[in-house]
Amino acid sequence: MGHIKTLHTSLANKIAAGEVVERPSSVVKELLENSIDAGATEINIEVQESGIAEIRVVDNGSGIREDDLHLVFHRHATSKLVEDDDLFHIRTLGFRGEALASIASVAKVTLQTSTDGIEGHQVYAEEGKIVDQRPAKARRGTDIKVASLFYNTPARLKYIKSLYTELGKITDIVNRMAMSHPKVRISLTNDGKTILQTNGSGRTNEVMAEIYGMKVARDLVEITGETSDYRIHGFVAKPEHSRSNRHYISLFINGRYIKNFVLNKAVQEGYHTLLTIGRFPIVYLNIEMDPILVDVNVHPTKLEVRLSKEEQLYTLIVEKIRAAFKDKVLIPKNDLSSKYQPKKVLDKFEQQKMAFEQREQQTHSEHRSNAQPSSTTIHEQQTSPEHPNSTFQHERTTGDVQEETQHRKQSQDDTTPFENYEQTQRALLNEMDTPIDNLETNTELQQSEVQGKSNINDVTPKPRVPYMEVVGQVHGTYIVAQNDEGMYLIDQHAAQERIKYEYFRDKIGEVNNENQNLLIPLTFNFTKDEQMIIEDNMDELQRVGLFLEPFGGHDYIVSSYPVWFPQEDIEDMIKDMVHYVLEHRRLNIAKFREELAIMMSCKKSIKANHYLKNNEMADLIDQLREREDPFTCPHGRPIIINFTNYEIERLFKRIQ
Repeated sequence: MGHIKTLHTSLANKIAAGEVVERPSSVVKELLENSIDAGATEINIEVQESGIAEIRVVDNGSGIREDDLHLVFHRHATSKLVEDDDLFHIRTLGFRGEALASIASVAKVTLQTSTDGIEGHQVYAEEGKIVDQRPAKARRGTDIKVASLFYNTPARLKYIKSLYTELGKITDIVNRMAMSHPKVRISLTNDGKTILQTNGSGRTNEVMAEIYGMKVARDLVEITGETSDYRIHGFVAKPEHSRSNRHYISLFINGRYIKNFVLNKAVQEGYHTLLTIGRFPIVYLNIEMDPILVDVNVHPTKLEVRLSKEEQLYTLIVEKIRAAFKDKVLIPKNDLSSKYQPKKVLDKFEQQKMAFEQREQQTHSEHRSNAQPSSTTIHEQQTSPEHPNSTFQHERTTGDVQEETQHRKQSQDDTTPFENYEQTQRALLNEMDTPIDNLETNTELQQSEVQGKSNINDVTPKPRVPYMEVVGQVHGTYIVAQNDEGMYLIDQHAAQERIKYEYFRDKIGEVNNENQNLLIPLTFNFTKDEQMIIEDNMDELQRVGLFLEPFGGHDYIVSSYPVWFPQEDIEDMIKDMVHYVLEHRRLNIAKFREELAIMMSCKKSIKANHYLKNNEMADLIDQLREREDPFTCPHGRPIIINFTNYEIERLFKRIQ
């Protein structure tokens, strides 16, 4: 008798389930995809004990016909593929027909469905087989309950993580599906507690506000772009909201969540030097394309895909993300708002009423006392609208005027946050999909006002760093500056690093570099294997102005150098350029220029504990304002931090 036998259906399904159903979140993903494919506009997901005890998914989709119920839990039974050619034109999320079969093989599944909301059916399955089928009352759509997950596969159940971890995995899947399908109302509850609830408005930024919070949603920037083969649409968060891992980069192809190393790299390259090394952005990006250009059938969970013309898509993503931040003010704001939230939001009328009542009460008190007004009362009369012609007005000193102005400004700042707080929360999600940063608008207006650039015919782009005046320096490291918006701290090393980086980057990238001859050529010695690498990259080295001439044996000489080289470090600069080539063993000219410019700018910039004069600090800020990307150093560290007047006054308890 032969040794080769056909596996029993139940065993084959358990093996398949090992690939498709890894944990409770896998079940949620498969059922959620089926509901979306069924045209559902509302999906409710309920889990008990993070999905280990029970998972229930209820939708209002098309439902399942009675004639198809006997195939629901049959492996590779699907309504989405008919011919071989259909595999290359997939527009649905599911297509293999193995999800329900795999789930039913490791859990107890109860399914209720109706196609018309009048006549319903119920099916109960165990071990991958239908145990019971009967008529049932059911609304239009499908209601699937998965209980006792992995009850018959104890080895798989043993490796389930903590309930908190499993709930996190489920939440992650639901969040991503909600972002990619904003027109579907999706809710997720665990043990009766709501975790996520979207409104199905069709606006992705509203879903992202629900997931990431209002602070991130306010700083989302919309990106769109297309080529002959690809069309992208998404939202990218400003660099200040970066995270410590890639988990918050959400990529979708035709609505399907995918993982792709190359596209992740494209997103990071789009942010370029705006992110610190080791930090990653919050991004939602949907890529629309002809299904024939993508192979989604390379992994059981359908997360990994293969793309045609990947380089074209890579370039498109990089260009659009860089363009999104080109005209944005990216100065991080000090995070004090979370510590000092208004206890009560009052409308303008209530505030004015309270202020009026206080003044009336104070006036009556003064009349009753018949006392000589104190200096405090005098000052209040001077600053009050009720006393514009006060007899004490002519006695005010310059200091009094300044104090009065400050009190008025304080009063304005005291009411503005309360007046705008609720309106901001309400209006944010009613904006178009390109949220407007009020700080940017205010900064541009202030900048125009201070510098006198109000001529509407002036086509010169306005600097993205606002005008500010130097106040001083802290520890020889940070420049303190101010304007009407508040106080700024500038990292002087990072600022000069950005200035020099853009200078060196442009100079290295010039095609016709001018060279200066050396009176005495410099000699360099290399090993045989280093010589081979140098010879292989000689043309690229010459393109950036470095000419190495063989001088016998292992020696090379350099008789000239680019005129933009720092005069005092010519030999070190040449060594650094050659060592870069030797270290990487091959030369990517674009990457070479980039890293070389970063290295040179870091070495040639002022360091910490270097004290500057006021005019030197002002000159440094002026140079920074003219840079292309003046908000981060080449390593992604912030250059400028802003403390608004409101935040400073909250710190000193001048306002509540």
